[in-house]
Amino acid sequence: MTQKKNAIKAARTRQQARDWLRRQGKSVPQFCRETGLDTQAVYDLLSGRAAGTFGKSHRAAVALGLKLPPPPDVQDPA
Repeated sequence: MTQKKNAIKAARTRQQARDWLRRQGKSVPQFCRETGLDTQAVYDLLSGRAAGTFGKSHRAAVALGLKLPPPPDVQDPA
């Protein structure tokens, strides 16, 4: 069986996300300023206090690579 060219890559763990920020040489507040994310939402995700299911925490989880972005065919219910 062959694999698809654009196979979904696995999401990061919280520890991998922390390590990724460290390798980038960025603090959490700096990452939040650059991405427009809520600092507390990012800290909550990295510590495990938030799951990243809805709203600010979901956007932060996607930006950190903790969750995969929604497929392009999913419409925003606005």
